[in-house]
Amino acid sequence: MEERISPTVRLRRLTRGIRRWRAEAGLRQEDVAAALDWSKPKLSRFENAEKSAGPAEVLALAAVYGVPDAERDQYVALALQARQKGWWLRYGQDALASHFEEYIGLESEAAEVREFSGELIPGLLQTERYATELMQAWIPRADEVVMKERTELRAQRQARLHEANPLTVGTVIHEPALRQLVGGPEIMREQLKHLVTSAKLPNVTVQILPFSAGAIPALGSPFILLSFPNQDDPDVAFVEHLTGSVYMEDPVEVETYTLNFGALRSMALSQKESITFLNRLAREL
Repeated sequence: MEERISPTVRLRRLTRGIRRWRAEAGLRQEDVAAALDWSKPKLSRFENAEKSAGPAEVLALAAVYGVPDAERDQYVALALQARQKGWWLRYGQDALASHFEEYIGLESEAAEVREFSGELIPGLLQTERYATELMQAWIPRADEVVMKERTELRAQRQARLHEANPLTVGTVIHEPALRQLVGGPEIMREQLKHLVTSAKLPNVTVQILPFSAGAIPALGSPFILLSFPNQDDPDVAFVEHLTGSVYMEDPVEVETYTLNFGALRSMALSQKESITFLNRLAREL
């Protein structure tokens, strides 16, 4: 089975290792910087993933911390992988907002994505026409070239649902997202039918949270949880807002999102009930 490699995920793993080495050695940043004749800001950038440490820097740090050769070599390999170019970078800068570039990098290597969506159909399950209507509504409006690249980018992401080792997706969609007539009845009918088709994939779960559920956890706060195949990569919670996004790796924060997703899933309709709900709503349009 081919391993998926994302430089974004590898950089995060490398950064956590570098921080752990220093903590276990009981050294201060200034001590390490002095030993290597580096500036303290240089070391800080490596420890905060603001810049990727290269193989030479990893070797130097491992020597200071007394890291065993086998572990050192693993992190040298990570440093090389972290400097690779992700497939998503083939698209223009305007096609991929800087705050979303990191998300794409994480999703590219994720094994599972869990998403609570309140007002929009999740991106991995959007039809091209639905997504185009959303892009045309945003202000400032992107030009045709950028919208075309964004459409291709989304198609590349969605292709993972159909690979031999597919991405597992679990979604809880609040009813407002289904009743918002993005593009009008025809486009929404097509979108709803696409959700039904997607829900029949063995790796995709679609659950609808109807209005009748009443007060629900995380109301007004959509979010995404990403899980990875390697146990060294902790789950990440992702929340997007109008001009940026927030990534959370702190175990306590991630656990809060995990508990909320579990509660939302338990309150939502079952997969079978959700398909019935979607088919009925499509007929009503």
